[in-house]
Amino acid sequence: MKKIIVSTSILVSLWACNSNNNQVSTDLVKNPVNADGTIDTVNVPKFKFETDTFNFGTITQGEKVSFTFRFTNVGKGNLIISAANGSCGCTVPEYPKKPIAEGEQGQINVTFDSEGKSGKQQKTVTLVANTYPNQKILYVVGDIIAPAAQENK
Repeated sequence: MKKIIVSTSILVSLWACNSNNNQVSTDLVKNPVNADGTIDTVNVPKFKFETDTFNFGTITQGEKVSFTFRFTNVGKGNLIISAANGSCGCTVPEYPKKPIAEGEQGQINVTFDSEGKSGKQQKTVTLVANTYPNQKILYVVGDIIAPAAQENK
């Protein structure tokens, strides 16, 4: 019985070591720094946004506003966004989880919740991607009027 268990364990271990399921896509590990120290800014994916700033104008405190930032991958290779982070919990981004091929379009949906905010606002969404540079910042700006301030006008 011991021989069967040991033999089975060895076979399973050898099979697991030969499995090719753990390969990492080269899109994820592309390094734009060349061996001579220069930076390759040509052969990498690149964002081209229609706009990188959304001005929601003047809203009343408590309103939610949403905007879709549209972009095209104008670089080389698949563009992969690994993270999108709002500057606070009031700014929530949604981003594509699948690679965006050369020439294809994508979008970042951002919702801003003005609850508890007043006055001029500038919030950011920071994208982390396999581009150079590897971060892109989007802006959400506007003015929020508190209900009490609105009544006095």
